[in-house]
Amino acid sequence: MTWRTSLETTITRLARTGMDRLTIFGLFAVTAMLVCYALEKRNKSFILAFAGSCLLGSAYGFMQGAWPFGLVEAVWSGVAIRRWWLERDPSKESAT
Repeated sequence: MTWRTSLETTITRLARTGMDRLTIFGLFAVTAMLVCYALEKRNKSFILAFAGSCLLGSAYGFMQGAWPFGLVEAVWSGVAIRRWWLERDPSKESAT
């Protein structure tokens, strides 16, 4: 079984519980944010992954019609990208 087949099976099972694809996408985005945030101390690339998952959360917010949530998640993504940028090159922090 490939990862794609496994993912499709999982989505199908979740859809049977009454969740639509947008809700499943939102669940994935928020779960990815939580996991990446928890792992930030292990590797700086998780900060960038957190930023990406915030963008997914932002897209979810806008798609479901909760534009304030989408806007806040977009801002958090920008904050995370800045944190990643400063973490990857500590000399930048003293320059700002």
